[in-house]
Amino acid sequence: MRKEILFGAIPGLLIFMYFIGMNILPFLFFAALLGGIFYMLSRQGNLRLGSRSKVGKNSVPKTNLQFVDIGGQQRAKTELKEALDFLIHKDKIKQYGIRPIKGVLLTGPPGTGKTLMAKAAANYTNSAFVAASGSQFVEMYVGVGAQRVRELFTEVRTQAEKNGQDNGIIFIDEIDVIGGKRDGQQQKEYDQTLNQLLTEMDGITTQEKPRILIIAATNRKDMLDPALLRPGRFDRHIVVDLPDKAAREQILTIHTAEKPLADDVNLGKIAQETFGFSGAQLESVANEAAIYAMRDQAEQIAARHFDFAVDKVMLGEKVDREASLEEKKRVALHEIGHAIVSERVRPGSVSQVTLSPRGQALGYVRQNPLEDRYLYTKEALEKQIMVCLGGAVAEEIYYGGRSTGSKNDFEQALGMAQEIVQSGMSELGIVHLQYVDKTKISDEVNRILELLVERTRSLLSKHDKVFIKTLDILLENEVVHGEGFRAMLKEIKSPGELAG
Repeated sequence: MRKEILFGAIPGLLIFMYFIGMNILPFLFFAALLGGIFYMLSRQGNLRLGSRSKVGKNSVPKTNLQFVDIGGQQRAKTELKEALDFLIHKDKIKQYGIRPIKGVLLTGPPGTGKTLMAKAAANYTNSAFVAASGSQFVEMYVGVGAQRVRELFTEVRTQAEKNGQDNGIIFIDEIDVIGGKRDGQQQKEYDQTLNQLLTEMDGITTQEKPRILIIAATNRKDMLDPALLRPGRFDRHIVVDLPDKAAREQILTIHTAEKPLADDVNLGKIAQETFGFSGAQLESVANEAAIYAMRDQAEQIAARHFDFAVDKVMLGEKVDREASLEEKKRVALHEIGHAIVSERVRPGSVSQVTLSPRGQALGYVRQNPLEDRYLYTKEALEKQIMVCLGGAVAEEIYYGGRSTGSKNDFEQALGMAQEIVQSGMSELGIVHLQYVDKTKISDEVNRILELLVERTRSLLSKHDKVFIKTLDILLENEVVHGEGFRAMLKEIKSPGELAG
């Protein structure tokens, strides 16, 4: 009420002064200046109040997520459970004189389940759980980030005391935003925020109840400050890596549990075809397959819907780009070249050959890895290089030259040829790039590629009938499945170019 009276009286007073002949311009200037100062102060106060409210919203609602609900990651889950057991079995760790673990750092590619594991950890220990993203601590006002860190620790303690819990867990996602390496300029806002976080972590053990554990996640561990990574702060560094075949099948089983699957769906086969997929991508495959089934108004999700879903997650949605007939033929022959080489060097590896464009690809061959492989021999790398070169060599055979469609293939082939040299598997022997003339390295890489181009050309030149027959099918149906393609290859005698 006082504000309304004041705001009404001031204009009235100024109008009265104007009518009696007084100069009111100085008063107007002074009033505008005071108003501006008042506005800036109130805005800054609202921002600081907003920063507190943001942290106050970090309490995460209780969920029923358990470690068993997270597919794969058995080693990572075991390591995390062991760290959490120190919160549960306090008497046992005292018996062995074990210092409680203060922090657990989860590292790994995006979409591998780091956030899910943090949520499951809260249920595993029956702890108060608050979560924040690294970006929430970055602010243009100096000291706001440090204040938010303090409030985050206060919040988890308050929540634990309110709920009668002995432990609290703070989860900070993308910690590299505030935990990056410091460069000595201590006035930077994120440096002060990191300093406050380090101070809070050092002070965790001063209060036995509630005992607080920090779980942080990042995709870029190499960017973190060494002071954050040292023992006594983040004691455990747990790698949450991409799932292997068994884990991928388990993840697919979890995400399709409530979906109506047709009898022809083989989750093991889908897991085999999705090498390199993260848990998030596998969840997307299951979801997209259900969407495709709904589009078809099918009662169940069939294997073909999963095929479409894998292609979409891997390459993107189909595009409306319409190529000319001659360009389609060239793309088809290019992809058939990849497929023939792939089947000859790794029988059973082709899942399908497709002419329909997706994303930036005008056509593609989806390969079916026979096993997850993390270690490569020279022979394995040479075979894969030949697969990459198959498209360009096919164009040379039928068109007398190459096209821009081989650019990505050449980049992959060049990278693998360099890997052969750097791994000491070339004629140069064991080398160090710093001490060897770059010309020698380049010449050896070129020699490897030229040798494999000739092998690929020799192999493809014996498959003219397969090229012609597959080309007709692709131009008509836009897809050839692996089983049908292998049946056509059996019609001719398998060449022995790779023998010896």
